Amino acid sequence: MKLIILGAAAGGGFPQWNCACRNCARARAGDAAAQPRTQASLAVSANGADWVLFNASPDLRAQILATPALHPRGGLRDSPIQAVVLTGGDVDFTAGLLNLREGQTFGLYAGQRILDLLDANSIFRVLDAGLVPRRPLATDTATVLRDAAGRELGLTVEAFVVPGKVALYAEDASRPDFGSSAGDTVGLHITDAGGRGFFYIPACATLSDDVARRVRGSALVLFDGTLWLDDEMISLGLSAKTGARMGHISVSGARGTIAGFAELGVARKVFVHINNSNPMIIDDTPERKIAETAGWTVAYDGMEIIL
Repeated sequence: MKLIILGAAAGGGFPQWNCACRNCARARAGDAAAQPRTQASLAVSANGADWVLFNASPDLRAQILATPALHPRGGLRDSPIQAVVLTGGDVDFTAGLLNLREGQTFGLYAGQRILDLLDANSIFRVLDAGLVPRRPLATDTATVLRDAAGRELGLTVEAFVVPGKVALYAEDASRPDFGSSAGDTVGLHITDAGGRGFFYIPACATLSDDVARRVRGSALVLFDGTLWLDDEMISLGLSAKTGARMGHISVSGARGTIAGFAELGVARKVFVHINNSNPMIIDDTPERKIAETAGWTVAYDGMEIIL
């Protein structure tokens, strides 16, 4: 099984188009330690020919162009992308679907809550249901991924609920939980026919007992690395929201990801969905050293992993 991290940054990418924070300024200036990144998306193949995308970021067109494995293989209209699986309904994870509207077939998988959000937005009708069948992804159930015609792709996913929140554009400000419900955010356990597997959890608000139980002792986890500190965006003057309010756990601190994973025995740990404000996105920062010393890799665009 081969993984290609198409994009490693959180919403807005790195540098973000309208951000002049210290990190973005370094990236814009061409600083070698501040490697630009596009918004989070992952490509996985069991056979090297058929590819499944996990989330479709707003930068998907550029990511496909930058990834030869995803280029047309022959004929006037062709793509090796045979399915797309969504872990949430945020713009970060769904807007790239609009780049796949050119009459191409593929299977589209998501939880029913997410499919309902797509159905409620008429712009996604550009994906012809006759070409792109929408398939509900039940939680705690093994789902064999198939292309639009029903051919198996050699990958099985099990979706599971993780702490999170409803997509920003669907929030209900009149409710304390903003209208969030179980299934608004899911993690995925992805396996191939040989039993090799990994976890993809690009958004998670807290490391719950259930999530910790699932990932314990696993070979590979790609996990939410959005913010270093919960109040990071506030302290930098970039936003009035904490990480918890946005549905993202902090990397650092006693309740953060590094501390939470310390005793879980995960063989390989990779941070994805890294915000432009997070100091660990820069190669030469103390925060990057802390993360790496704790056994984590900070993902970058084009990073490949073989299982």
